[in-house]
Amino acid sequence: MFDRLSALPADPLLGLITMFRDDPNPKKVDLGVGVYRDESGHTPIMTAVQKAAQLHMETEDSKTYIGPGGVIGFVEGIKSLVLGADSSALKDNRVAGLQCPGGCGSLRVASELLVRLKEELTVWVSDPTWANHIPLISSAGLPIKTYPYFDPTTGGVNFEAMEAQLSQLGPKDVVLLHGCCHNPTGADLTFENWKRVAELAAEKGFMPFVDIAYQGLGDGINEDVQGVRYLSEKVEEMIIATSCSKNFGLYRERTGTLLIQTKSSENANAIQTQIQDVARANYSMSPAYGGFIVDRILSDNSLRQEWETELNAMALRVKSLRGGLLEKIQARGIEKDFGFITTQKGMFSYLGISKDQVIRMREEFSIYMADSSRINVAGLNTQCLDYVADALKTVCE
Repeated sequence: MFDRLSALPADPLLGLITMFRDDPNPKKVDLGVGVYRDESGHTPIMTAVQKAAQLHMETEDSKTYIGPGGVIGFVEGIKSLVLGADSSALKDNRVAGLQCPGGCGSLRVASELLVRLKEELTVWVSDPTWANHIPLISSAGLPIKTYPYFDPTTGGVNFEAMEAQLSQLGPKDVVLLHGCCHNPTGADLTFENWKRVAELAAEKGFMPFVDIAYQGLGDGINEDVQGVRYLSEKVEEMIIATSCSKNFGLYRERTGTLLIQTKSSENANAIQTQIQDVARANYSMSPAYGGFIVDRILSDNSLRQEWETELNAMALRVKSLRGGLLEKIQARGIEKDFGFITTQKGMFSYLGISKDQVIRMREEFSIYMADSSRINVAGLNTQCLDYVADALKTVCE
């Protein structure tokens, strides 16, 4: 029976891992896979995470199931981290919450919840969006369309075109928004943009669906979700998917949450049973370990301060690398304007070079990035900036 299935091509981005690993060039640079790296190219365990893990191991006395909702303290902590302690939705108990296997699990459970509404819904994603949004959502049975987002001429958001598209939507539309540090472009909505999106959502009735995977890696923990919090106050219902992979460094622990903001506490209670039922039919129970760690960090003042300090240092390092790369590029007199590198936010940036130029970067210089020219800025270090800038000058001439 299985001989009816043929091998699939390798995932383009994940395939870069193998190509980079097998490249013998000592100067090779990996700007592909989106994980944070320090100056030595290592993805470290955050100190607050190490301490929380040790405390957990010292006190954990069972590996039994913890219940369908996950680690309750973790879910409640993420609610407050994202929506803020003053959130009216939280005060009114209008937010259902579920621990999920990473942000991907959150997106998938949310998608299957939308299918249960038995409406002819369309999910709108930004052009471009994170590649895995498409299979995660569409394989649940939801049709996907794109709204204009990135402006390649400026390296920023074409909000005029985005606004025009959103103004045409209605109650059977779901709009997926990146909460901060847009993946793959690094081009974020301004707070004024968020206000307008909130106005349109309230006026037209479309459902906001916010994916937050990089809170704290842009302008700050609270600053990065200022727009999301404003949106929450202006609409009755919304969906939020979160991930702790980047800002807690819990990549392999698959730690995420799904938050569903509803019109009433009664609605929230009903939706809680629905999302737990969706999870039960998919993976039954979430992996708990990452949730226990984050719960400890967010509920312990000392650990939380240590985490926030380290996260801020990571964000500042990425900003410094952006500035350093731009300085090296400008020093070489490259005709193309790369000024957008320092206005974009988070770990990613679209360099705006062609696929042929990307291939030359890889084949001639062993510098690996997505074919779209998306780079992981955190994959840079101060020692390779000159090398990368030299390569860009060569391929851009």
